[in-house]
Amino acid sequence: MEQWLILGVAMLATGLVAGVLAGLFGIGGGIVIVPVLETALGFAGVDPAIRMHVAVGTSLATIIPTSISSARAHHQRKAVDVEIVKRWAIFVLTGALLGAWVASMVHSRVLASIFASLAFLVAIKMLFFPESRNLTDDVPRGPLVSLIPTAIGGFSSMMGIGGGTFSVMTLTLFNVPIHRAVGTAALFGLVISLPGTLGFAIAGWGDPRIPAGSLGFVSFVGFACIAPATVLAAPWGARIAHGFSAKRLNMLFGAFLVVASIRLFYRAFL
Repeated sequence: MEQWLILGVAMLATGLVAGVLAGLFGIGGGIVIVPVLETALGFAGVDPAIRMHVAVGTSLATIIPTSISSARAHHQRKAVDVEIVKRWAIFVLTGALLGAWVASMVHSRVLASIFASLAFLVAIKMLFFPESRNLTDDVPRGPLVSLIPTAIGGFSSMMGIGGGTFSVMTLTLFNVPIHRAVGTAALFGLVISLPGTLGFAIAGWGDPRIPAGSLGFVSFVGFACIAPATVLAAPWGARIAHGFSAKRLNMLFGAFLVVASIRLFYRAFL
């Protein structure tokens, strides 16, 4: 009983931190939730081969209400580019479904390695090239451009994050101001998390290794502990974000990603 109480408190605390970060960086909070949940599931004795799958699937489920809360807070500050969301949404959604399907077929260690590697590359850009030259003066159009949001949805779904990690960097390279990129990424989190959650629930359906209280690879226990806290805290993060300069927000985002990627590399290889 004491063990589960400690886990519950840890998940509630994780939800608060993830909610603040969701509002601050538009990331959905998954980049914090995934490694913490993976650790908690190990503490609870879940099979290592599916531990990361359950962490990712549950994280995506918590991102659904978190993204709504975060996007609303940013929209009130006119920091959501609805036009970009309309153009990219179908491709992000398609990528999210593909990502969930691919993730269901690989080992947890592979997912953790992909997560850590991509997060570290994004961090290098944000820390050392925060004001580097943009690739374009505006978000490009055309058939080939659809590959970008598809990739954002795919990798984000595989990693259990809301897409902000990749969306923010991509949009800033296309000359979208950092605060507007963060707000827009928050709404992409909803587009990714809905199909991603469904995909992980179906992929783990009937698996005898899943923990009690789960629907496929989605844990209702983890969702119940984390989601309310993230929804509560997301507007706090949005308020903090709009108090920072663009350069300072870039640097904070990069530093955060370095810590998260190092933690996951450690979990994957040691």
